[in-house]
Amino acid sequence: MTVKRITANIAVGQIDAARQFYGDLLGMTIAMDLGWIVTFASEGSAAPQISVATEGGSGTPVPDLSIEVDDFDDVYGRVLAAGRPVEYGPVAEPWGVRRFYLRDPFGRLLNVLTHE
Repeated sequence: MTVKRITANIAVGQIDAARQFYGDLLGMTIAMDLGWIVTFASEGSAAPQISVATEGGSGTPVPDLSIEVDDFDDVYGRVLAAGRPVEYGPVAEPWGVRRFYLRDPFGRLLNVLTHE
């Protein structure tokens, strides 16, 4: 048996807020929309991953989701332009990633990163 995909499911009260944040701000496309559930996806593909952690690294809290992006500066610029508060970073970490933390509209802590 092989795990083919792991999808984080976030309980929300406003699907439209998710469309604006994950779709418009982070540039993800809608892979499935049943009205009560919307799945956002990226063009890229990666092997399924799950992480467990006692901290988020560099003394930060463990984020709910880590989202790797291909154009870090563009995403960071869109976050700032949208007036979204950044809770940590941007910073180049000693383990080879550049990242920042922000919260989605539902309060989930996101680790947005790129590998350097």
